[in-house]
Amino acid sequence: MKNIVILISGGGSNMAAIVRAAEQERWAARFDARVAAVISNKPDAAGLALARAAGIATAVVPHKDFASREDFDAALAQAIDVHAPSLVVLAGFMRILTPGFVTRYAGRLLNIHPSLLPAFPGLHTHQRAIEAGCKVAGLTVHQVTVELDHGPILAQAVVPVLPDDTAASLAERVLVHEHRVYPQAIAAWLIETK
Repeated sequence: MKNIVILISGGGSNMAAIVRAAEQERWAARFDARVAAVISNKPDAAGLALARAAGIATAVVPHKDFASREDFDAALAQAIDVHAPSLVVLAGFMRILTPGFVTRYAGRLLNIHPSLLPAFPGLHTHQRAIEAGCKVAGLTVHQVTVELDHGPILAQAVVPVLPDDTAASLAERVLVHEHRVYPQAIAAWLIETK
């Protein structure tokens, strides 16, 4: 069985979309894959309750408990490796990972970013797209590499930027597409690595 470990920091809406797709699309039967665990760096992340309700193992590795990023990433890797992951999925995980962590999971570490990369890596993507006068925005699913938000692109979706858009309204429309595209990109990755 290919175990998928999902990392979250908040509400877990992308995680919930992935779990839903795994069930509805029968990933266990089709790809011999399952969401094995959800791990958060924040004890109060609402997504943990969603995962528990779905019968998925959860863990918390609070980043504030560690003196350095390297120490946190080592503890996080230990929590992940308990589940022998074939794939590690960042779904609203708001931590920059160290090169050692990224290298450890090279080729099997995915992220979703709320812009059409390579445009607007990092934070505040929707506001930056509006301020730049972009006519379209969107999202990118990519493999994680040492360089932030620059790994090989697996999937993208385009969303128009409307004249009256705010960062919040654009983010809301992009999120709808994230919930569709991220599970599709994971399923495609599972097929390719079958």
